[in-house]
Amino acid sequence: MPQRSYALAYILWFFFGQIGVHRFYTGRVGSGIIQLLIGLVGWATTWLLIGWVPLAFLWLWLFLDIFLIPGMCRNPR
Repeated sequence: MPQRSYALAYILWFFFGQIGVHRFYTGRVGSGIIQLLIGLVGWATTWLLIGWVPLAFLWLWLFLDIFLIPGMCRNPR
């Protein structure tokens, strides 16, 4: 499988990170689905104030993805 573009992965992370698009792009479909679900549930329940908990977890995960994206691009699944 060909190596993925770092630049495109970071662009996808920046604009669509909360729905896991960068993970789908790098072949991490399972974790991309999890990020998508956490983002959807989090934003759908923010009006109840409980949605901020999953969103905080997601934002931490997205921060860590800044450092994980190069490895995901070098070793796509």
